[in-house]
Amino acid sequence: MPVRADAIVRETMKSHQVRTYKSAEHLPREEQLAGKLAAVATDPVPLEPAVLEMIGNRIIDNASVAVASLARRPVITARTQALAHPRAPGATVFGVGNARTFSPEWAAWANGVAVRELDYHDTFLAADYSHPGDNIPPILAVAQTKGLGGAALARGIAAGYELQIDLVKGICLHEHKIDHIAHLGPSAAGGIAALLGLSTETAYQAIQQALHVTTTTRQSRKGEISSWKAYAPAFAGKMAIEAVDRTMRGEGAPSPAYEGEDGFIAWLLSGPQARYTVPLPEPGEAKRAILDSYTKEHSAEYQSQALIDLARRMGARTADTDAVESIVIHTSHHTHYVIGTGSNDPQKFDPEASRETLDHSIMYIFAVALQDRAWHHERSYAPERAQRPDTVRLWRKVSTVEDQEWTRRYHSTDPNEKAFGGRVVITLTDGTVIEDEIAVADAHPLGARPFERPQYVEKFRTLAEGVVAEAEQARFLELTARLAELTPAEVRQLNVVVEPEKLGGEAPAGIF
Repeated sequence: MPVRADAIVRETMKSHQVRTYKSAEHLPREEQLAGKLAAVATDPVPLEPAVLEMIGNRIIDNASVAVASLARRPVITARTQALAHPRAPGATVFGVGNARTFSPEWAAWANGVAVRELDYHDTFLAADYSHPGDNIPPILAVAQTKGLGGAALARGIAAGYELQIDLVKGICLHEHKIDHIAHLGPSAAGGIAALLGLSTETAYQAIQQALHVTTTTRQSRKGEISSWKAYAPAFAGKMAIEAVDRTMRGEGAPSPAYEGEDGFIAWLLSGPQARYTVPLPEPGEAKRAILDSYTKEHSAEYQSQALIDLARRMGARTADTDAVESIVIHTSHHTHYVIGTGSNDPQKFDPEASRETLDHSIMYIFAVALQDRAWHHERSYAPERAQRPDTVRLWRKVSTVEDQEWTRRYHSTDPNEKAFGGRVVITLTDGTVIEDEIAVADAHPLGARPFERPQYVEKFRTLAEGVVAEAEQARFLELTARLAELTPAEVRQLNVVVEPEKLGGEAPAGIF
């Protein structure tokens, strides 16, 4: 059964007010945001069947995009670093045989980069951005290392998703140019604490440590975007594992990390007078936030997903793109300023720009999708495709403008109204005007073709074709089908193995 967005609104979520406190003002730990996050993470509520199914879907989704990126340079580099840290018992690394295991923080590092490299897995957008599937690599690596079964793994993943999505609903980072991994470090730490069944106190300290060491700027997603865009979430997962390890040994953290007068809110966000509202489940309430998130059908920034679908549709009406005078995309503030012309990034119009830059240029993406009436995770970014003269001509005719109504819908809390698309006006040289609009991507729970388990499996098989043997594909998918029942030995097999020649070799020598 599909999980519809209009079926996932939760009535008992409690809104928590968060602000800065002076050091002289006593704020009990249980009243601090980190303490409340820790309480949610460690609350041992059962997982609902729909949540378990979606966790399995997202494990498949992560594996899909990871195997498609195994031979890409950033993934080779991260994997080579991980292979220098063997450990038994340890965790597996995507593509590498399951008999070899590695230190969990390094396995999480390599797997996190593989998952994130193509910008092709799940997403949640609200006050800020997130890819909550980034929680899975560190939580899985710890589960494998500590010999835990599928039920514990699912409990940890559900907690990681819950914390990150709730933080994203309540605290905007990007307006202060703070990268969204500042929400991921705490969520992964909380997920690992839930996985391990740690005390609320230990989780509280780990969440604060993880926040403190994973707050970075958004320059990783601005201007000339490099491979660090893929590395940043993996770094947050690696830091989360190390934070939990330290706090399990009795070490503490800067407290209160969020509310302190020299803390996160006071100096990195909106300042001492700011007020944030973070919704969290009540004690005993199920962790269902994963159902609020959605995956990508196309390998590109999420705010381009619906517009790719719209471009494919409009392409049939604009066969001669040299006859296009202009294309104006009326869209939300976020889309205009992050991936549109509102960013003022000249790199977004550069035919020699990196793949990471192109997948954050809606002007490039819309032009190619309009011409090809399709989008491919490799062909659509190939240098010869980006440098095709007719594409460059069309690309430079595309602009974006913020439309207040699309911005309002972007921020709406009503899932039936929330939208990530826009209205496109194409003007031809003869004066003809072609208009169309789209609210959500076709693959969205309220889209034309919502993703269910068969679509996740199809995405996996499509991206694994020619990389992963069919028998190996079947073995992996069979494990995900009974996730909650997996034994510790089977969790250690929850990996996709390929022949060595599919891994693309090793990176140049470094320190390790």
